[in-house]
Amino acid sequence: MHKVYQIHSRLTLLALAISAFGIGSTEFISVGLLPLIVKDFGISLSSASLTVSMYALGVTIGAPLLTVLTARLSRKAVLLFVMLLFIGGNLLAAVSPSFPVLLSGRVISALAHGVFMSVASVIAADVVAPNKRASAIAIMFTGLTVATVTGVPLGTFIGQMTQWRMTFLFIVLIGVLALIANIFLVPGNLSKAAPISLKDIAKVLSNFRLLLILIITALGYGGTFVSYTYVSPILSRFMGYSARAIVILLVVYGIAVAIGNTLGGHLSNNRPLFSLFFMFLALAASIFGIFIFINSHILGMIMVLLMGLFAFMNVPGLQLYAVQLAERYTPGAIPMASALNISAFNIGIALGSELGGRITAQMGLAYTPIFGSMMVLLAAFIVFFWLVTEWRSGTSLCRQNIDC
Repeated sequence: MHKVYQIHSRLTLLALAISAFGIGSTEFISVGLLPLIVKDFGISLSSASLTVSMYALGVTIGAPLLTVLTARLSRKAVLLFVMLLFIGGNLLAAVSPSFPVLLSGRVISALAHGVFMSVASVIAADVVAPNKRASAIAIMFTGLTVATVTGVPLGTFIGQMTQWRMTFLFIVLIGVLALIANIFLVPGNLSKAAPISLKDIAKVLSNFRLLLILIITALGYGGTFVSYTYVSPILSRFMGYSARAIVILLVVYGIAVAIGNTLGGHLSNNRPLFSLFFMFLALAASIFGIFIFINSHILGMIMVLLMGLFAFMNVPGLQLYAVQLAERYTPGAIPMASALNISAFNIGIALGSELGGRITAQMGLAYTPIFGSMMVLLAAFIVFFWLVTEWRSGTSLCRQNIDC
C-alpha cells in the first residue's frame, strides 16, 4: 500500500508541475518580449511593463474569488477548468489587434493562474508526509522554475526569430499539453475543497500573524521584480549583451532559479521562518550587487544570476508557513489562506514592476536594483522582529510543535 501511495503522489505532483510549467511560462514570458511589444505597438517601456503588473493583479484578484466560486467542484474539475481558461487567455493575447486586447488576454490567463496555484499548493502539501510538505510544494513550483529555465528563454527566442505573437501560440500549446496531463495523471476521486466563502477572506486578514506573512510574501518576493521585470534592457543597455546572448543568460538564470527553489524547499521543511530571514538577506545583497556592478560585463551578469538563485528560494517556505499558520489559527479557512498568499506573491510582482516602471521613468533604469533590495530588506526586518518578539513572549510556533 505504501508503494502505491508513493506512486500516486509522484504522478499527482508531476501533473501539477507540468501545469505549473505552462502557467509559469506565460507569467514571466513578457519580460523577454518587452522590447518587441514596445516596437510593435509604439508604446513606452513602462507602459509595456503593464503586461507584467496587470497579469499579477489578475492573479491577485482571481486567487481568492475563483477559489470561492469553484469550492463546490472537485479539485480535478477545478484544474481542468482553469487550464481551459488559461488556454483561452493566451490565445486571445496571440491574436490581439491592440495593446488593450493584449492586456485583456493577460488578465484572463492570470485569473486561471491564481486559483490553480492556490489549489495545487494544498494538493501538493496533502499528498505527502507532514515533514515533506515544503519539498512537495517545491516540486510543484519546479514547474515554474523549469519554465524560467526553458519556457521563458525559448519563448523569447521564438519571439525574436519570428514575432512575439508566435510566443503566445507556443504558450497555448504548452497549455494543451498541461490539460492532457491533468486529465490522465490527476486522479478523478480527489475530494472537494472544504466549504469556503468570501467571509473567509476576513477571517484570514483579521488574524495578525496571517496578515503579517502576506505582507512579508509581497515584500520579500516582489522586491526581485523591481529589476527582473527589466532584466533584458539591463543586460543589453548597461552590460552590453546581444539579444541572442540574453536568451542564453535567461536559460542560465532559470537554472539558478531551479537550484534555489529546490534548496529553499529543503531548507524550509523544518524551520521555514528562520530560513526565510537568511534567504532574504542573500537576495537583497545580490539585487544591490546589480546596482554596484551594473556597468560590468562579467560582475553585473554574475549578480543577475545570483539574484536568480535566491529569487525563488523563499517561495516554498512562504507558502508552507502560510498554510501552517492557517492550520493553527484559521483551520476552517486554509484554502483561502493559501489563495491569499498566492495573491500576496502577485501583489509583490505588481508592486515591484510598477515601482520599477516609475523609477525607470523618473530616475533611470540603473536605479531599480536599489529600491528592489530595500523591499527585500524590509521583509527581512519584519521576519527578524517576528522571530525575536514571539520567542521572547513564548508564543513562537516553534514552541508549539510547528517549527519557525
